[in-house]
Amino acid sequence: MTDLETPVAAPHAPALRRAAPALLGYAAVRALGLAVLAGWSAARGKSAYTLLTARWDSLWYTRVAELGYGYQVRLPNGDVHSNLAFFPLLPWLERLLHALAPLSYADAGFTVSLLASLAAAWGIFAVTDVVYGRRVGVCAVLVWAVLPVGIVQSMAYSESLFTALAAWSLYAVLTGRWVAAGVLAALAGLTRPVGLAVVAAVWAAAVVSFVRDRGRGARDGGTAQPDGAHVAERAPDAAGRARATGAPQAARAPHVTTPAAPAAPAWRRVLGMLLAPVGAAAYVLWVGHRTGRGPLGYLDVQAGWRNGFDGGYAFARFTADKFTSFPSALAGAGLILGVGLLLWLYVTGVRQRQPLPLLVYTGVVLALALCASSYFGSKPRLLMPAFPVLLPLAGALARLRTGRSALVTAGVAVASAVYGAFWLNGSGPP
Repeated sequence: MTDLETPVAAPHAPALRRAAPALLGYAAVRALGLAVLAGWSAARGKSAYTLLTARWDSLWYTRVAELGYGYQVRLPNGDVHSNLAFFPLLPWLERLLHALAPLSYADAGFTVSLLASLAAAWGIFAVTDVVYGRRVGVCAVLVWAVLPVGIVQSMAYSESLFTALAAWSLYAVLTGRWVAAGVLAALAGLTRPVGLAVVAAVWAAAVVSFVRDRGRGARDGGTAQPDGAHVAERAPDAAGRARATGAPQAARAPHVTTPAAPAAPAWRRVLGMLLAPVGAAAYVLWVGHRTGRGPLGYLDVQAGWRNGFDGGYAFARFTADKFTSFPSALAGAGLILGVGLLLWLYVTGVRQRQPLPLLVYTGVVLALALCASSYFGSKPRLLMPAFPVLLPLAGALARLRTGRSALVTAGVAVASAVYGAFWLNGSGPP
């Protein structure tokens, strides 16, 4: 594939063949994680499958799938945990699969997450391939797979489903498929509250594309130019040199248009913008109507779970409290280092001139996860959809020789599998 070709123009079969190394590597990492979890759980007399499908949030999702909304738990301290806090797309899919196949709701949830995790891996590869090339794309998928809490990707949770929809929406934006981007963003908005990040990415890219079109029109006397959501046009020879060395192609345009990729009409961009927030808005308004609180109803539901947005104040206090004793001070230092690493990676992405949609999406995901006022133990998994923040690490991994890169990935995969098994057999995700 030359630098002037775009992967989206290829048929599905060649595109799948191009992504095959990434998908096979991802499947191997996840299989290792599941095998270690099965062995660890068996040694402790627990069921690994129950941990994946019938504990914590997965129970709330299957209850929505089976009985619908309306269930709530009132705690002794007065808090009310309502299942209206859980967005509907995953339970809808669980209900659909249960109706079509001889699967329980828990089995359906596991199946949806299994398929969604593969779709997410492919989407991460597709986005990274467009921006940095195939080698970095494979490494990006592997880095995402070996995250310490990567086992959540195999749970009957909504993280994998959301990441798949977000990644493919971002891919559609980068390649000028505005209506598809809007539809996928709307579905992401029906999956998790952080779907707002996908909406923000679509809107930011569309607004910038309109501004650029206007600027081009003024310079070129109104001559139409091919549309693209890229940050800037780059010289193909620079991209070629970066690809040849395996280095992150910070100088490569995310989408180099060709005469076969005509400009997207303005109405398509507008339609994509209008579609993007429909999913999240529809559910929030429905919850408001159901609770009788209007647009504030969903915020009331989240408040019952002690969820809110305080700019990170509660998380900062939580971290500071860790320094009251020596053992917990190590955890506090780890939290500070972890947040510092995330911010450094994000700044690195800015310096490497990642495409605007990726920066906007990642920034919103990071802000919503780090500045939430409760469930601090959930933050690692809430950050999981922010895959573009991993691209600098993927670029560094891609610069290594293949043998060394494989060795590093295998070592981290083993550590991740062991941690995931330990985590789920212990505190696990709230």
